[in-house]
Amino acid sequence: MMGLSNSSDPSPEQVNGWDHSSMSTDLLDSRLNDLVDGIVKIAGGDLTTRLPVSDARDQLDAVIVGFNSMAAELLTAQGELETRVKNRTAMLMEAFRKMELMALTDPLTQLRNRTALETALESSLATAGSRGAPALLLLDLDSFKGINDTLGHGAGDAVLKIVAERLRASVRKEDTVARLGGDEFAIVLQNTSASNARKVGEEIVAALARPATVEETEISVAVSIGIAIPKQDDSAVDLILYADTAMYAAKNEANASVVLFSRDLLNSRQVRSVLAAELQAAISNDEMVLYYQPVVALKTGELVGVEALVRWQHPRRGLLMPDEFIDLAEEIGAMAPLAVWVLQTALAQLRRWRETVVLDPRFSVQVNISATQLQRPELLDDVQRILSEEGIEPANLVLEITEYSMVTGNEWDLYSFRGLRQLGVGLAIDDFGTGYSSISYLRTLPVDGVKLDKSLLSSDIAAPAEREFIAAILQLVKSCSLAATFEGIETGEQAAMLAALGCDSGQGYYFSRPVPAPGINAALVASLLEVPWRAAWPSVPETPFPPSSKA
Repeated sequence: MMGLSNSSDPSPEQVNGWDHSSMSTDLLDSRLNDLVDGIVKIAGGDLTTRLPVSDARDQLDAVIVGFNSMAAELLTAQGELETRVKNRTAMLMEAFRKMELMALTDPLTQLRNRTALETALESSLATAGSRGAPALLLLDLDSFKGINDTLGHGAGDAVLKIVAERLRASVRKEDTVARLGGDEFAIVLQNTSASNARKVGEEIVAALARPATVEETEISVAVSIGIAIPKQDDSAVDLILYADTAMYAAKNEANASVVLFSRDLLNSRQVRSVLAAELQAAISNDEMVLYYQPVVALKTGELVGVEALVRWQHPRRGLLMPDEFIDLAEEIGAMAPLAVWVLQTALAQLRRWRETVVLDPRFSVQVNISATQLQRPELLDDVQRILSEEGIEPANLVLEITEYSMVTGNEWDLYSFRGLRQLGVGLAIDDFGTGYSSISYLRTLPVDGVKLDKSLLSSDIAAPAEREFIAAILQLVKSCSLAATFEGIETGEQAAMLAALGCDSGQGYYFSRPVPAPGINAALVASLLEVPWRAAWPSVPETPFPPSSKA
């Protein structure tokens, strides 16, 4: 019937299980406002926001239920995201820490490196007022190159690791130990005094001197240490300069392993820097000169050679001896041109002497050569070229090389030795008796003669023990078929004894001090031919071994 409805059909207000019956407009508006506020809170990041569901269970409640479900899922997702971010951040921080540690660590010794040391030093200086002053120690191993050259770089690395371990054991946990590179180390001692820093330095010297076995070889390491204590307003750069200055003073001073910085040392360093700049130009400015010391055949008194000794005629400081600039020349890389100049000048002078003075055919010019010169690939070419230019036979040139350079030489040094021998140039061990001094070396080294150091020659030559000692040394040299030259002869008695014991030749102040080239002339040769020392020691019996022909 029209106008009637089936009472069993759901009403529009009950569709989908929700009651859609009408409610007051004010209540509806309030619930809508709560929903909007919840959405705003969610958008603002408050994922804990939840809205209550009314008893009406209408369409708005359906939206609220969906809203609450979405908020719960967002909160769960946020928690998972935060956990992942936290874990990833921790992983990144750990990776960064490891990379930073690698960037600040010396890979060989696992000590801190230069960058880490400077950072630690700057930090210590920044807090010095409240925590006390730090001290900086710079350490340089002495003769470390010899370990590398004789035993190889693997042994050298092993020595550096041993040094690192002993340095760590010598300081506290709060102190910083670093390897700056090569054989140079540094230590920052926190909150200490100058006296304590020196004490630590001396303990380190003793610790490194304890023998260690490396590749079946027992090695002890000597070290030079410079210490700097900061003054007010000193920076890390200042402190490194001061400690470095003190360290080089320790290397240059005899029997000084630990030196505390003072302003006087800095003044000396500044003078040295000025001298270095002047030395670079000294050769081109004709400031270098050669002096010559005669080498005399002890049996006959003949002048059989001269040793060429370089001097620096400084325009303001006067005549400088080699010990005042040779090490500096090595340090600044000026040794190569200086060595070439010495060789060129000495052989040119020998040519001029031959043109004006009658010389024995055996007469030779003896020139010192350093270990660094042996490393120069151009050495052989320079020697051959200069000999050819001056018309000098190779046998009239004798190159003198220290024991240490001979014994610790590497493959390149041996190449230079062999090349010089093939040219016919004479080779001699200089200052024998101050280094290794072993008969095994004398038997194997490619040399013609030995220059015996003056330290072996006592002033008490009348003592039987002294004569026996000298005779034994000369017998050692003769047994290796080498010519013997004694340096530092200062009296006629010494010359007479050496002549009687069979020493081939000698040089020293008794015969002549080093003199400029004009001093080596026929008058000097004539005076030496008198052999005045022969009568000074008549009681010394003649030696049973004949004079060497290699003098």
